[in-house]
Amino acid sequence: MSERRFRVLVIASHPVQYSSPVFRLMAQHPTLDFHVAYCSLRGAEAGHDPEFGRSVKWDVPLLDGYAWTHVQNRGSGSESFFGLCNPGLWKLIREGRFDAAICFTGYIRASFWISYFAAKYAGAAFLFGTDATTLASRDSRKWKQLVKSLVWPVLFRLADQVIVPSTRTQNLILSLGISGERVTLAPYVVDNAWWTRESAGVNRQAVRASWGVGPADTVVLFCAKLQPWKRPADLLRAFAKANLPNAHLLFAGDGPLRQQLEEEAAALGINGRVRFLGFANQSQLPALYTSADLMVLPSEYEPFGVVVNEAMLCGCPVVASDRVGAAVDLVAPVHPQFIFRCGDIDGLAGILSRAVADGAVLKEISRRGIACVRSRSPEKNVAATVEAVDRAVSRRRPQAGDIPTPSLPAHRRWFEIALAIWMVAAQVWYYLQFKEQFQSIFSVTLRRLWH
Repeated sequence: MSERRFRVLVIASHPVQYSSPVFRLMAQHPTLDFHVAYCSLRGAEAGHDPEFGRSVKWDVPLLDGYAWTHVQNRGSGSESFFGLCNPGLWKLIREGRFDAAICFTGYIRASFWISYFAAKYAGAAFLFGTDATTLASRDSRKWKQLVKSLVWPVLFRLADQVIVPSTRTQNLILSLGISGERVTLAPYVVDNAWWTRESAGVNRQAVRASWGVGPADTVVLFCAKLQPWKRPADLLRAFAKANLPNAHLLFAGDGPLRQQLEEEAAALGINGRVRFLGFANQSQLPALYTSADLMVLPSEYEPFGVVVNEAMLCGCPVVASDRVGAAVDLVAPVHPQFIFRCGDIDGLAGILSRAVADGAVLKEISRRGIACVRSRSPEKNVAATVEAVDRAVSRRRPQAGDIPTPSLPAHRRWFEIALAIWMVAAQVWYYLQFKEQFQSIFSVTLRRLWH
């Protein structure tokens, strides 16, 4: 890596509890002049989360320890192309003299393309990535997978460096024909020190007593939104099938499936041993993980699952479906027998039965899990990101003495812009498939821009 100092702008859709600790470390890095541009402040300020079905404001500091700017959103605020439309990014990037811009908004947002064109015009390196592990979409529509197979090989060639958070995502990007030297693995991490410290301060016995759980009982935890793709009903049914008399099942999280799950628990005759805790804010989670004996993530769509990092750091072993990205990077190295085929309720029931039967094995898995996650530190994520910036800037602005790298002819910038225009056209075509929704969103956006 070179000894250059880089002026770097991160463009983020909103403050996220997982990202803020990493941003603080990046702000302290000696080779970075670091700044974050937020397209909204949802999360740091109370706002409606459609997946939780309620207003959410995280109760940990999200905006401390690094320089940031809130760029006004002129879009509708919805989950759509024009949901995030932040024209101010153009001026910020054009006039900021940044060496590199790292965009975390996702390419299906207008603000992504504003940032892309601004960076290209200003001569700054542009980095972005994805956490997807497959071309399949969450709603399993085949036409989306087909479009991605055609579009993504072009899309990711627009990046001066592609940043990916997991092994599965890295393999996906390489399968699209992107060169390995243009892909950087910056692993998904959490604030290891915070989780370890908070877990150490938990009174496990008191927390379990508040749940009505005896000292010798086993607690199985589900900690996620109660959404269909998280498949919480699979765990409920597997728990009933395993018939564990001294075990309790806790659901931490909220969402549209809560009533259905409560009714099914009653129908299965296990509602006396199933507890629904509702939404748990960030500061409450260490007590949940530390006081549980096992966490299960049965999702059918889970690009990674940072709750796995959190639980393991608190000493809670994790069982995950084979659709969970963290199953490869975190669960398999610790105990591969804790990975089951998504939807296999009998298989999951068998894992629960074996896990509950041997407390000594669970303790050993807990110890190995802590060691595994500690090896994936925020410092490693920052180091990988700095390396990605160095590669991207070097590729975009070769310095004297650098080894030449293959590049497009002198008109590369215009070639990239032409590709980007094609990508924007593809996005417009995508949303025109939902004409009524698109027109409604577009009209709201125009009114906001006008005013």
